[in-house]
Amino acid sequence: MERTCKNTELTLADVGKNVTLVGWVAKRRNLGSLLFIDLRDRSGIIQVVVNEGTNVPDVRNEYVISVKGTVCKKETPNKNLKTGDIEIVADSIEVFSKAKTTPMMIQDDTDALEDTRLKYRYLDLRRPCLQQNLMKRAHIVRIAHDYFDKNDFIEVETPCLILSTPEGARDYIVPSRISHGSFYALPQSPQLFKQLLMIGGMERYYQIARCFRDEDLRQDRQPEFTQIDLEMSFLDQDQILTIMEGFLKRVFKEVINVDIVTPLRRMDYSEAVNVYGSDKPDTRFGMHLFDVKDILEKSEFNGYHGVDSIKAIVVPNVANTFSRKIIDSLNVEAKKFSLPGLGIFKVHGNKLDGSLTKFLNDDLEKQLLDKSDAKENDVIIVASGKLDRVNFCLGALRSKYGHELGYVKPNTYDLLWVVNFPLFEKNEDGSYSPLHHPFTRPTPETAQYLYTDPSKVLSAAYDIVINGYEAGGGSLRIYDEDMQKQIFKILGFSQEDIARKFGYFVNAFDYGTPPHGGIAFGLERLSMIICGTDNIRDVIAFPKNLKAACPMSNAPQPVDQAQLDDLGIEIKK
Repeated sequence: MERTCKNTELTLADVGKNVTLVGWVAKRRNLGSLLFIDLRDRSGIIQVVVNEGTNVPDVRNEYVISVKGTVCKKETPNKNLKTGDIEIVADSIEVFSKAKTTPMMIQDDTDALEDTRLKYRYLDLRRPCLQQNLMKRAHIVRIAHDYFDKNDFIEVETPCLILSTPEGARDYIVPSRISHGSFYALPQSPQLFKQLLMIGGMERYYQIARCFRDEDLRQDRQPEFTQIDLEMSFLDQDQILTIMEGFLKRVFKEVINVDIVTPLRRMDYSEAVNVYGSDKPDTRFGMHLFDVKDILEKSEFNGYHGVDSIKAIVVPNVANTFSRKIIDSLNVEAKKFSLPGLGIFKVHGNKLDGSLTKFLNDDLEKQLLDKSDAKENDVIIVASGKLDRVNFCLGALRSKYGHELGYVKPNTYDLLWVVNFPLFEKNEDGSYSPLHHPFTRPTPETAQYLYTDPSKVLSAAYDIVINGYEAGGGSLRIYDEDMQKQIFKILGFSQEDIARKFGYFVNAFDYGTPPHGGIAFGLERLSMIICGTDNIRDVIAFPKNLKAACPMSNAPQPVDQAQLDDLGIEIKK
């Protein structure tokens, strides 16, 4: 077999050439005197014509074949194909392997259920759209290697069998055969090791790192994923963000030919959650949150009395279709955020309509209409309760309707940094947890509150947000031992906890720690955005489903008793 070229490398300039092509039969049409075959390889499809009398074997869909023939100009071009101006007139065809009838259509607009696609992933991967996605992902990785190599970063691999440390999600743990009862963890990220590389004097590190988190899954999460992971010494936040913006600018330009204007804007966390209802705001459309507490707390509705916050959004031009069923579904959504329910006001004839309007006098009704700037057939959705719950509930509804009503233009990209996050989040019992991780440096302006009021401390953290997705995040790190001890104290870690979970890391602080910071881009999320899909499984060759299972290999499965015995493990019934 001597393959001459890939299908789409042929053009009108090649008419008259003898070629040998290989690939899969995408479609077969037998017209009696003529047989047409759409031949598919990774580059695309080309039409093969078999004239009557040409001795060729029987071929069916998804057979793998070789075609020898001559490039000819088509009488009627097919504008839908890259090779639509030409066709191959076959002299001979060789069948490498036959195929059964596939359980799904091998085409971009397949109607197969996702479970079927994942079970037969090797067939699903033949679809051109998935192949394009994986090629774009590979292109992003090539750019990362080239860009960071040229910016003086050193690629270093960190361990995959590590000590289990608290990082926000459950660890996947690996039992030790040598030390029964002891376990490794798979890394949620290379966080501690990349900081140790800075203490080790590497100054600039990067890695295409595999990470593992045992957490509830959704459309943009997988139990195993890849980070473009970086850490830098002796750089401030502005310098770090400038380098990262250069990387993103290259990715968007080289992979999808989109020009990103830099420097990117920066938005405070407080603005993101108060105006957009999200710490990863999609800023391509409006529908902003606004405060109506000053109005509605004066109403006669008891649910608006004595609450922390009352805010609203306006959903345009939906009042006529806003049924009881829809309102009930929104109240179910509110309960996910521990809110009692939502107030729904429809605008008809410059008046408000809804079950709560009876609690408003004419003056309050006018104030609400004026502040909301709601128009005929708009709906005002009001949420009340604790501020963070109100913000995030309305933010979720804003995102839902922004996409459903078509306010997000396709093939548009808005990138920004979200900065000045709180360093801690306060738990129901009054204790504190780190919003990012325990090694995030406070901002210089708020570090003083570590000793008086930790709730006021802001972090030198930064998330890159693209179209409402957190595509990466990082922070400046603590390099002062006393500050690190104080943060451990605020988080309630005992000396025994610190020694057991972070001992080797904390000990390294005794030997000279440079100022440093880093970031990690989620490769799958970045690829997902670049490829224009909202499903992370579309950019992973062999993904898990929402139950963290692989329908193709049937993992996870029980293992043999002998394997358990080797590890000293007994399964609890």
